[in-house]
Amino acid sequence: MTEQHSALDAARLHCRSLQEALDGLRLNGLPRIADWGGHLASVLSGGGRLLAAGNGGSAAQAQHLTAELVGRYRRERRAFSALALHAETSSVTAIGNDYGFDHVYARQVVAHGRPGDVLMLLSTSGRSANLIAAAVAGRRAGLRIWALTGPGPNPLAEAAHEALCVEAGSTATVQETHLVAVHLLCESFDTAVSTPLARRAAAVPGRTS
Repeated sequence: MTEQHSALDAARLHCRSLQEALDGLRLNGLPRIADWGGHLASVLSGGGRLLAAGNGGSAAQAQHLTAELVGRYRRERRAFSALALHAETSSVTAIGNDYGFDHVYARQVVAHGRPGDVLMLLSTSGRSANLIAAAVAGRRAGLRIWALTGPGPNPLAEAAHEALCVEAGSTATVQETHLVAVHLLCESFDTAVSTPLARRAAAVPGRTS
């Protein structure tokens, strides 16, 4: 009985922590996510690409995002270009073997990224060296860098052009909140992508329809 009560207490604490993180996302993060969705719709509709990367659970979140864009979220629409860099297993292992794990994403960003593209980096700690290196490489290549991280300030948020930092005490809660943010981004993207292309493309410097 004691073990059962302990498990229930832990579950309640987990749910309370998640609710607090979601409250923070609702109060502070929704305008940024809406802006990101609109900008991403302009970039991808204009022929641009989203690159995404993370480590561990954050890699799964990055791949979830790209799958929703290449496939669909809720509404039927055309496919858009989005790559989860960790899923390029031969590239990841070759680069890691030849150059070191800190370079597995930066080198792919240089290979695949083009000026005006978006690079989304997900990290619960905000301190992953390979993601920070990718942000630096992306900036040099002219990409727009967004970061989804845990509590700020942190080095990845500082390396990005814009960041959404989830204030939560556990890695699990940050990851769960990141998944909600990913779905909200997809919702914002789908809403924006249904507007006339000329209006979206005009908002992205250097992009033509």
